[in-house]
Amino acid sequence: MAKRTVGETKRIYRHMRIRKEMSGSPERPRLCIHRSLKNLSASLIDDTTHKVLMGVTTLAKGVKTQIKTGGNIKAAEILGEAFAKEAVAKGYKKIAFDRGGYLYHGRVKAFADAARKAGLEF
Repeated sequence: MAKRTVGETKRIYRHMRIRKEMSGSPERPRLCIHRSLKNLSASLIDDTTHKVLMGVTTLAKGVKTQIKTGGNIKAAEILGEAFAKEAVAKGYKKIAFDRGGYLYHGRVKAFADAARKAGLEF
């Protein structure tokens, strides 16, 4: 098993600090994202029941066919659009955005902007 880098450890602490204040509910679930070098994933979580309501990654069939690689801004935009369409179809329009300790720029910002444009409110 590989050791965590210093940057990843600091991100986890930032995420824990964010999570102290933020919580998902059935009316407003938490949208949590995770980014790696090659892929991006997003999950909709209800923290009161500790359930993952839905999740989409750049490895999903509908998304993977539209992108060349999963670790760039274009892939984040396509994933944000696909995620928002699926969430709105399941009845989740208002959400709480959890950036996962990552800075709000690049792929994270592209994902959030695409999700907002496709109908999610946060």
